[in-house]
Amino acid sequence: MSSTTTGDSRVQAVRTATVYSILFAISASHLLNDAMQSVVTALFPVLKDSLTLNDIQLGWIVFTLNMTSSVMQPIVGLYSDKRPMPFMLPIGMAISLVGMVILGLAPTFWTLLGGVVLVGLGSAVFHPEGSRVVHFAAGGRKGMAQSIYQVGGNFGQALAPLMAIFIFLPLGQRSAVWGTVIAAAAILLLMRVAPWYKGQLLAHGSPPKKRAATAPAAMAEARSNKRLVIFALSLLVIIVFARSWYFAGITTFYQFFAEDQYGLTKKAAQVPVFLYMTAGVIGTFFGGILADRIGLKKMIVLSIAGAAPFALLLPHVPLPWVYPVMFIIGLILQSGFSVSVVYAQQLLPGSVGMASGLVTGLAFGMGAVGAVVLGQISHSLGRADMMFLASFLPLLGLLAFLLPRERTAAAAKES
Repeated sequence: MSSTTTGDSRVQAVRTATVYSILFAISASHLLNDAMQSVVTALFPVLKDSLTLNDIQLGWIVFTLNMTSSVMQPIVGLYSDKRPMPFMLPIGMAISLVGMVILGLAPTFWTLLGGVVLVGLGSAVFHPEGSRVVHFAAGGRKGMAQSIYQVGGNFGQALAPLMAIFIFLPLGQRSAVWGTVIAAAAILLLMRVAPWYKGQLLAHGSPPKKRAATAPAAMAEARSNKRLVIFALSLLVIIVFARSWYFAGITTFYQFFAEDQYGLTKKAAQVPVFLYMTAGVIGTFFGGILADRIGLKKMIVLSIAGAAPFALLLPHVPLPWVYPVMFIIGLILQSGFSVSVVYAQQLLPGSVGMASGLVTGLAFGMGAVGAVVLGQISHSLGRADMMFLASFLPLLGLLAFLLPRERTAAAAKES
């Protein structure tokens, strides 16, 4: 009897142990995947000259990339929930590799969009399967595992300005072909992850589905909480819109605003954007830790409404103040990104995947729409007026004060 108990304990320990080698491998792959997506925006200063693109066309490029990757993610995820596909991880990266080649060689705007579509599709294939790998590798440390995974992706995005400074601006559009090196490195990592992931699927199978509660009391409670959940999700979506639209304005157009406003060179104009994105990596990591202490709602309020005063100042400050203000905005604004996902999961506890897709998918998708809208404003009114109008977007974060507290969300969860 004791030997059986000991054996069961060992099996349980193995199941709850965190597999750090796989976790760091998938996080590094996330970094490389998002770095490839960042190549698209990092190329903007070069593409603007080589293909004679205007701000409206740049907005449509961002729209195409983000909508392809965000809209396709839930579709791929829905299919892979029923039929997981471990080796789609390296195949998705191979699709992005082809997209990189097209980006470097595209002679026209429409050919360029074709390459952007492939990069977006590759990302859409990667994310649902990558998230499932994190679930298996996390063991008993789900929160820490998600932090490591998300920071990998955020750091990959933060590489865009550096790639522009050291690779694309000196070497031109064709240097985008070097993005295939990033894709190849990711493929090698994922060729190691995929067999392990397949083994986990064989060992554990698909998680059992919860049966819906059918007791009359439970049904009545669910109906009473439905309006609250819809109200909270609606507010959360608006807050995500505001954050993602502002993010699109900074990462897509601020570099050109800095050239016009301060007379910076193309390379120097990348530095404020790099500071913003680097601070966002730090904010993403520590935002989740702080939320455990002060609560999810307070962290969401702090993250976007707290950034509002600095966002309003940014278009008007002298150049020496641009750098600290930009860092502070990125640090505060992005600190609520993963917290928003957790809050949505509490509102929809039976649909964790849909809740995550709702927040992260909308963050990319609505950022894409924002890029088009802000590009149109920039083309019509000028970049200075566009940045001035964009600076008011974080004020929408004040709506977070109306979000239900966590205990109210927990009541909805129980229904």
